[in-house]
Amino acid sequence: MSLSAHNLSVSRGGIAVLEGLNFTLSPGRALILRGPNGSGKTTLLRTLAGLQRPLRGSVTAGAETLVYAGHADGIKSALTAQENLRFWSDIFGGGDVDAAMAAYELEGLADRPAGALSAGQKRRLGLARLIVAKRLVWLLDEPTVSLDTHATGLFAAAVRAHLGAGGAAIMATHIELRLEEAETLDVGPFKARATALDRFDEAFL
Repeated sequence: MSLSAHNLSVSRGGIAVLEGLNFTLSPGRALILRGPNGSGKTTLLRTLAGLQRPLRGSVTAGAETLVYAGHADGIKSALTAQENLRFWSDIFGGGDVDAAMAAYELEGLADRPAGALSAGQKRRLGLARLIVAKRLVWLLDEPTVSLDTHATGLFAAAVRAHLGAGGAAIMATHIELRLEEAETLDVGPFKARATALDRFDEAFL
């Protein structure tokens, strides 16, 4: 078992957003989160990653099995592309920097300061961190932002390789990645019931 949610409810700003989630993510599988902006996908991912506590219920995952990639690329502008990946490799325990760079076609940018990269190149570098992290479960929030069609294909290939090696992934994305190993979870049916405060606000709309 890679990761499970048990009767999970999550909140934003102390207000329930999603409730009653139950699922298990097995090795070699991916879960695609769907729902409109503001529906709670980011909040759910942050809760699964342990960045905030559940409102109710629980998340079960093995120790040091999770790695989270949010909207920020998580790179240091003063370091080169290769130095950034070497830094993250050292932090997470020695993942293959060369393999990560090759997966996202970053070899020609190895010695370029990250601050001088384009938005798409920075995103590729940020996603390459996942490979050097060597964590079983990837938690990804809109991972293809700033990526063109070719780079999105590189990302999809990296996810397939991760799943093929026994890894797992949960991601919020509107892009169709054509992953045979993926299932879709629409968070809409799990929207939390309106609070009294919500109904009070509606009186003035």
